[in-house]
Amino acid sequence: MKISKIYLPILFFSCVAIGIVIGGFINYPSSKTTFAKNNYKTKLNRLLDFIDKEYVDNVKTDSIVDLTVTNILANLDPHSVYIPPSEQTAVAESMKGDFVGIGINFYSYHDTIAVIKPIANGPADRAGIREGDRILYADNFKLFGKKLKNEVLYSKLKGQKDSEVTLTVYRKSENKQIKVKVKRDVVPIKSVDIAILLNPTTGYIKINRFAETTGQEFHSALLQLKKSRINSLVIDLRENGGGFMEKAVHVADELLKDKELIVFTKNKKGTIDKTYATEEGAFEEGRVSVLIDENSASASEILAGAIQDNDRGTIYGRRSFGKGLVQREMNFDDGSAVRLTIARYYTPSGRSIQKPYKKGASEDYFKESENRYVSGELYEKGKIKIADSLKFKTKRGRIVFGGGGIVPDVFVPLEVAHGNESLEYILQTGVVGHFVFEQLDRNRNTFKGLQFEQFQVQMRSNDFYLKQFEKYLSQLGVELDLNKNKALVNRYITAELARQLYGENQYYQIVLKEDLMIKAVLK
Repeated sequence: MKISKIYLPILFFSCVAIGIVIGGFINYPSSKTTFAKNNYKTKLNRLLDFIDKEYVDNVKTDSIVDLTVTNILANLDPHSVYIPPSEQTAVAESMKGDFVGIGINFYSYHDTIAVIKPIANGPADRAGIREGDRILYADNFKLFGKKLKNEVLYSKLKGQKDSEVTLTVYRKSENKQIKVKVKRDVVPIKSVDIAILLNPTTGYIKINRFAETTGQEFHSALLQLKKSRINSLVIDLRENGGGFMEKAVHVADELLKDKELIVFTKNKKGTIDKTYATEEGAFEEGRVSVLIDENSASASEILAGAIQDNDRGTIYGRRSFGKGLVQREMNFDDGSAVRLTIARYYTPSGRSIQKPYKKGASEDYFKESENRYVSGELYEKGKIKIADSLKFKTKRGRIVFGGGGIVPDVFVPLEVAHGNESLEYILQTGVVGHFVFEQLDRNRNTFKGLQFEQFQVQMRSNDFYLKQFEKYLSQLGVELDLNKNKALVNRYITAELARQLYGENQYYQIVLKEDLMIKAVLK
């Protein structure tokens, strides 16, 4: 099977890597090309040489090149992009699925690296780093009191496998400084957040992106759930902006029968490349439910489209982003890269789910998702704009539509109150995590010794953190009346407290309990 990879730039928060642009990667064919003298292709090089030699002031020509390349690509389509070296390294690590470092979740708190939580059984955890620790020095390099560029910060914490770094740490709980020697090791960046049982027969798997390790992570999670004899599987692709196309294919292959079409691509020459399922699927029987939202894109839409068009399962949620363009990557010697759109992909029924765009209008294109709040389509299925002329049929003859995302079979509205949509965005960012860390940092003893069940009982009748969160947002310049969404906000705060105190499993146990999409599936 010949498979391409795709890319959708999204903003995503991770404590083990900076917020980065996630991308799909393909080996770009290398070739030596010569151009005729004085033609338009040499004009740029001649201009740069002229500036470099003759311009009256000193100019960094590399920054001019970066700007030029960015402007050229901006006039093509919204997904043909230039990635500078400072971002490309982090992108590659995230999509590789691991990195070599000390393994901590952290954020900069008052210009100091504050440890939210060491990664379980990672290098820092094994060395004795704790929640709330401040990292002051890496060897003799000062890490506090100044704004370090991300690449400098990570270069001090990352390194070669088995290399050592001595961290000087301030432990607030003991009011003292200590030195901790940490041996760097491979730290996984999981793309499958969790695999748990929703009830005795229903498994749930949350995929946050499609990275190099996603296929194996999903397979392992699925086999673990099958040990409980599940007959129903929920795959959560909400907020999943995509990644590697073939990893979405791997997941689809676990669910579809031999020779069922998963996806096909078409390039400018009209060449069609089809990808089919094999006979090796681990869950080809049993109910499948896929959860999507307005931020599910690219590889997520390939998976959802394959399930929908083959009538293999039911799609729940809201219309997906609408990204159906395939990119190829060309790397440069300075570590930067260009991702160029080289084809379109289509779902098995022949749908292109790429939403409309105007060349050179990327800002409007990405703001289209915001317009869905205004139009009301995130609250009412009837307000989704469907192109009646773009009708397609699934394997069993059901009508589905192309022209802008995957429309779910079962619509589930946004949970926040209409007119308060900015809260939805806030709850999906790292703001809640930062707030919870600062609350715990003030007094970790509040929950000391509490079992998880006791913690839940204590939080059910506690509005203290809701009021504190409202004040916290106000200090950030965000004025919101949280009482309109009291239950929702309390649930997210409680879940984040559970994550930082107990772990990922406990976070999902709380956040999924009253989840509208989960309720729709289980109903």
